[in-house]
Amino acid sequence: MARALVTGSTSGLGLEFAWQLAGTGHDLVLVSRAEDRLRSVAEQIRDVHDVSIEVLPADLSDHEQTEKVATRLTDPVEPVDLLVNNAGYGLRGGFLEVGVEDHVKQMDTLMRAVLVLSHAAARVMVQRRRGAILNVSSLAGYTTAGPYAASKSWVTVFTESLAMELKGTGVTATALLPGFVQTEFHERAAMNMEGLPRVTWLKAPYVVEQALKDAARGTVLSVPSVTYRTAGEVSRLAPRSLVRAFTSPNWYHRLQVRAVRTSRRRASKRKLRAPWLREDGI
Repeated sequence: MARALVTGSTSGLGLEFAWQLAGTGHDLVLVSRAEDRLRSVAEQIRDVHDVSIEVLPADLSDHEQTEKVATRLTDPVEPVDLLVNNAGYGLRGGFLEVGVEDHVKQMDTLMRAVLVLSHAAARVMVQRRRGAILNVSSLAGYTTAGPYAASKSWVTVFTESLAMELKGTGVTATALLPGFVQTEFHERAAMNMEGLPRVTWLKAPYVVEQALKDAARGTVLSVPSVTYRTAGEVSRLAPRSLVRAFTSPNWYHRLQVRAVRTSRRRASKRKLRAPWLREDGI
């Protein structure tokens, strides 16, 4: 039976990866810094699927704990066939509003951990002549929306490079580049995303399903939905001056303004439908 190691597996895309992989018969190694939640997720999956689940608590912003996960990837007795580098998070505030220590911890999670774990996994997978690495990146990597976007640009390029190096070894590398996905990510980063049209949001089950299919095919860049594939190509090919103008860190401020306007329009429509309601909703 195949085994998959998933980082950031207690919420968002990571949790969805865990459920879908268990549903296809994969044994799991679940990694997260939230140990209590990690064990709860493992029990929930065991109740539904007859698979073996190992929990490995680790904060991937910590170098020693990252090495612990890397060591698990090299285990010859219970090898990992699929590595899903999913762990990540956003920060509240712009680059200069957040302490540099927090930026460093975020970059350790988003980039250093991906580098270290991919290196450990790829070396043993190449020896076995089979395996796959799936790195969760983002279309944000084609934008100029701050350090997070820059880190995702690195993940995409790194994965492309790794895929070429692994060609012919029986091991593949895939970067998943979703757009906006309905997960806890934006809520945990205190980001109000109400200004975005509903059509721009993708559902996590669809994104993960497409990513796993692409990884099985050895596709290097997995971009779910035609809409986002088109948007990604436009962002990639557009003049950088234009990209900077539309996707600089100021984009979030513009989104907040739009969110306020959207909320006001919805409130006005509710009042038109029920004019007896007061502002407090009573």
